[in-house]
Parts: sequence; structure tokens; C-alpha cells
Amino acid sequence: MQPDDFRSWRKALGWKQKDAAEKLGLKKRVIQYYEKGDRDGKPIEIPKTVELACLALTLGFESYDGQHMPRAKNAPALRTAAPAEEEAPPKRQARTAKSAE
Repeated sequence: MQPDDFRSWRKALGWKQKDAAEKLGLKKRVIQYYEKGDRDGKPIEIPKTVELACLALTLGFESYDGQHMPRAKNAPALRTAAPAEEEAPPKRQARTAKSAE
């Protein structure tokens, strides 16, 4: 997401920078950096997490409880991790201090 896209997103929702900051859980100053595209003359990139949060807010989601959601017909298949079949390593016994003789 580019700075102009971010600004357009916010304005399309009719939000002030403060509103976007509250919805995204960020400081207003960070919103200003994202819209400007730099901080103190250094380029700043809008993180993918913020980009995806913008999408979620656009779709009307203000929170997510981790529950399964229906997928779009053209969405790529989910990759799932293979179940762990390894046994847990044996626990180590606590070391004891040697008694002084």
C-alpha cells in the first residue's frame, strides 16, 4: 500500500487521522508518517499487517475472534502445517549442588 492509497482509504471512509489511528490501534503521528511516506526524511513502508487491517475495516470487521470464516470461491487454498508427530524431548533432571566435605 502506497501513502496516497492509504490516505485515499482513510478519506473514503470519512475518517480523520485520529479516527484511523484509533481504529488501527496506532498513534495519530504514525498515520501522518504513513500518509506522508517518510519519517524525518527517511522512507517509511506501510506494514502488510496495517494494509490487511485496512481491508478488514473496509469490509466492516473491527475485531476478529479467530473463528473460521467462509472463503471466497477464487481464494487460494490454505496451507496447513503438518501435525507434529515427534515426541517431546525427555525432561532434564534438576542439578543439585555438591555438598562440601
